[in-house]
Amino acid sequence: MKPPVRTIDDLPAARKARQEKPAKQPFTLAPLRRFLPFLLRYPGQIAVVAAFLLVSTAAQLIIPMVAGSVVDLGISAKNLDVIGHYAGWILVYAAVMAVAGAIRFYVFSRLGERVLTDMRKAVFDHLMSLDATFFDTHRVGELTSRLNGDVASIRGIISSSLSVTVRSFVTLVGAVILMFATSPVMASAVIVIAPIIVLPVVMISRRLRRLSRRTTDTSAEMSAMATEALGATRTVKSFVQEVEQSRQYSLRAEYSFNSEMSRLGIRAVLVGSVMFTSTAAVVILVWWGSYAVMSGQISAGGLTQFMIYALMATGAIQGMSDFFGTVQIVAGSTERLMEILDTKSALPIPENPRPFPEPSPGTIVFDRVGFNYATRTRDLVLRDVSFEVRPGETVALVGQSGAGKSTSFALLQRFYDVTAGAILVDGLDIREVDPAQLRRRLAYVEQEPTTFAGSIAENIRFGRPEATDSEVEAAAKAALVDEYVGDLEEGYDTIVGERGILLSGGQKQRLAIARAVLKDAPFLLLDEATSALDAQSEYLVQTALARLREGRTTLVIAHRLATIRNANRIVVLDKGRLVEQGTHDELVKNDGPYAKLARLQFRDVPEKAAE
Repeated sequence: MKPPVRTIDDLPAARKARQEKPAKQPFTLAPLRRFLPFLLRYPGQIAVVAAFLLVSTAAQLIIPMVAGSVVDLGISAKNLDVIGHYAGWILVYAAVMAVAGAIRFYVFSRLGERVLTDMRKAVFDHLMSLDATFFDTHRVGELTSRLNGDVASIRGIISSSLSVTVRSFVTLVGAVILMFATSPVMASAVIVIAPIIVLPVVMISRRLRRLSRRTTDTSAEMSAMATEALGATRTVKSFVQEVEQSRQYSLRAEYSFNSEMSRLGIRAVLVGSVMFTSTAAVVILVWWGSYAVMSGQISAGGLTQFMIYALMATGAIQGMSDFFGTVQIVAGSTERLMEILDTKSALPIPENPRPFPEPSPGTIVFDRVGFNYATRTRDLVLRDVSFEVRPGETVALVGQSGAGKSTSFALLQRFYDVTAGAILVDGLDIREVDPAQLRRRLAYVEQEPTTFAGSIAENIRFGRPEATDSEVEAAAKAALVDEYVGDLEEGYDTIVGERGILLSGGQKQRLAIARAVLKDAPFLLLDEATSALDAQSEYLVQTALARLREGRTTLVIAHRLATIRNANRIVVLDKGRLVEQGTHDELVKNDGPYAKLARLQFRDVPEKAAE
């Protein structure tokens, strides 16, 4: 049982932060390297960016040369014609710089958005490929936060900041080279001063990265809590827990705020340090340059040219330092996304899967199956379970809650792998086949069916997306969905609401059955589809299920024994063990665990079975 959250310090993120060692995290650009595989998919766009980057930077670097000539040949010589001539050239170079820069910025920003979109799709695709154990141990809200919030936090650095930084780097290299060409002595002084500007960035960014990871973690926890609460509003209101849920969210919001303020404080120190050191460096250069002009070491035009290059270099360093600080901020978000991409499914997929026989023989065999969940390694959920379902048979799994019935369905669909024994479908060990091909053979109707927030037709078509409208309507008729669709103004286009909130329990069950009908799989798995329905709804659903079972091998989980009284065979599970199996009459006669359950539900079962 999780400890109650009473104060900010009790929050999981806060406990985790206290347990973390404040170990020094080296300044690194490793997060950016993870973007390279996505970036290198678009070499053409990269080439366009590089070309316009060189053009705009070259035009920018030529302008100081022209400015120096204006000072020496125009202002010093008091020649307005020369000033006008060079001023015209400055405008030409400025126009080239502006047009090339705009194109570079647009193409680079578009490339950044493309990379982010590809990354978001890659993360979602990978999540879809992970096994059930991963989702057993991760909250959906937290994963959604990674998919949306973390990508959004990365957007700024990829779409715009990286573009500006690449331009700043090229400008810095060009400016330094031209500074040495203008005045080697003064340029050497700049090289000495530059590390003073960069040093605060390196020192502060280490702490900034750790704080940024904490901020993203707290934001994800807040999102996960909100997702759970908003997804269960009726339960919250039923138990009058609105105030408590608001208090819990407020605690998380305050912790997220405090974490963000800590990060912003460090970021402010970083910005202030860079601004002061950069300004101080410019002041020193102005003093030194003035001395050089007065002593005749350099002309006024040369100093002007050098100072413009120095300002360009200083501005480039400031821009790059800000970017490097931002990299450390988004490092936490990047790491959280990459943790998902680096997670491997616990279910190995065979390199050369065996093909299923066609048509399907329709057999299922549990051969001495044993299983325990990865999160509960000491508790065996199934122990040495063996039974067979023959072609066209209906076999029911019966037992008290926790007996292993639903786990058997999960293993049959290979959401988990058995820890002992084997499960065979159509004569093949399901670990040797493609899981997708296995699941295409199984039509599953859940006890509480999943209904998506689309239309009735879209929910039915989920069973086979390529189905035509006529096939969808035929499946709806077979599942008796058409009985209530006819009363709806929008018909099959009626929106059912999130989780099917606008439909009754019986309507949702029939919708799930229609989905299974449309899938047209040879095996049918029914997880007591009528346990929570009224008599009228149960009758309609049972009628639809009877049609669905025709010509299919069916495995049923039964809580209400009346629904499986006529099953070909009933398998009784107790605490993970198969304790007996047979027909209803045989099991009642045996006077075992099934007979005890039957006496609770049937009046015609005597207190003791006849000898």
